[in-house]
Amino acid sequence: MPANTAAWLRKKNGRLEVGPAPYTPPGEHEIVVRNHAVAINPVDWMMEVIGGLICPWLTYPSVLGSDVAGEVAEVGRSVTRFQAGDRVLGHAVGTEKNRNSAGEGAFQAYTVLLDRMTAPIPADISYERAAVLPLGLSTAACGLFQQDFLALRLPACGTEPTGETVLVWGGSTSVGSNAIQLAVAAGYEVITTASPCNFEYVKGLGASQVFDYRSGTVVADVIAALQGRYLAGAIAIGTGSAPCCLNIVHAAEGKKVMATASTSVSFERIAGKRARLARLVPLLARLVWAQTALLLKARRWGVRTKPIWGSALKDNEVGPAIYDDFLPKALADGSYIPAPDPLVVGAGLGRIQTGFDVQRRGVSARKVIVTI
Repeated sequence: MPANTAAWLRKKNGRLEVGPAPYTPPGEHEIVVRNHAVAINPVDWMMEVIGGLICPWLTYPSVLGSDVAGEVAEVGRSVTRFQAGDRVLGHAVGTEKNRNSAGEGAFQAYTVLLDRMTAPIPADISYERAAVLPLGLSTAACGLFQQDFLALRLPACGTEPTGETVLVWGGSTSVGSNAIQLAVAAGYEVITTASPCNFEYVKGLGASQVFDYRSGTVVADVIAALQGRYLAGAIAIGTGSAPCCLNIVHAAEGKKVMATASTSVSFERIAGKRARLARLVPLLARLVWAQTALLLKARRWGVRTKPIWGSALKDNEVGPAIYDDFLPKALADGSYIPAPDPLVVGAGLGRIQTGFDVQRRGVSARKVIVTI
């Protein structure tokens, strides 16, 4: 049995510690992947700050991480899509309430993945590039395609245009980069926002129009751009994006539905600080106030809004529709691009904590990667 090592979160609000870990064999419809690259997401470093609020069910010690790219080491019963030696990317779900398994966390040498949350990597895509995809892809897919969100038509290669438009606020983020591509692949026009330095980047992903999210007239500009178009819904990504999207959805013709992929306040400033509780309480109060105000306004305007939980697709039809039916072919023919670009910050599990710090300080149109 292979020797395993993990970056452990040994207690709530602790920091990562690298140490030996048991090798977990795959169960039915599971595979074990020898990781070559993992990615860092905001939720990872936030687990060190407010993990008890994000995942109150989590048992410790735990292994965090969602984004994996590597080589299949072993397959479980009933697995027919993969065999040992295959290059794959996958969404690790070890911190989910109905999984809650250290063996299924990404930040270790060997990770157990659900086969329905895994896709093959073409030979011309590196592990580092492939690792940028899973959680951003899954989060975007949940917001766009799940029935309790925008409920759009599923993506397919060569699909016909629907004649409808989707608003993606925050197009250069990891979630936004995937939301643009998925919506376009499903036949929707995409209008998005980004910093001017990323305008060409998001247009390269398929957005038809892009607006500067910092502009004082951005809401009015997007509303004007939607004149004569049918809005199929919006995804709000980034702190402070939801109120802007709500105003747009309210004013536009079309479905009154908005999915949110970010909190109303930022937790970056309290990460790694002393007297964290004293700093956290006012932030949480602001969060509750902002969310309540948003929901009351949305209800008054008849707009349905709901926060996305990026792993929910593992338990419904959207997961296999993306990871089995769509992504393998789209990556192979080049119609889907691993985006944003990887920013490799080092090699080895000991560099994951460094990756947390880099991600927390902010990256633009990049995703933080650690090679294993």
